[in-house]
Amino acid sequence: MTRLRRPSPQTIAVLQALAEEPTTWRYGYELCQMLDVKAGSMYPILIRLADRGLLETAWEAEPPPGRPARHLYRLTREGIATAETASATATDAAPAATERKGLRVRWEGV
Repeated sequence: MTRLRRPSPQTIAVLQALAEEPTTWRYGYELCQMLDVKAGSMYPILIRLADRGLLETAWEAEPPPGRPARHLYRLTREGIATAETASATATDAAPAATERKGLRVRWEGV
């Protein structure tokens, strides 16, 4: 039996950030900066979301000379639906939990 778990506040923040422009490819580092989440937390979240079919992943096609290719992420259709559901659930559970400043998301009291 598979246990359903409620996504963490950081996972919800990642889904929301990606849902703002769901067709845009994003770098993990870019998401770290946007959400003020450390890489040690961000990349496991991205890997889990990709493993669950919520993210599409690809390698950068033409990296600048002298820099290795970076991994890119964007939401799948299922990921967009999950982001909407998770966002609504988080808002219902704690309406004052989010504070948005541009593209930056902070979670407090969740």
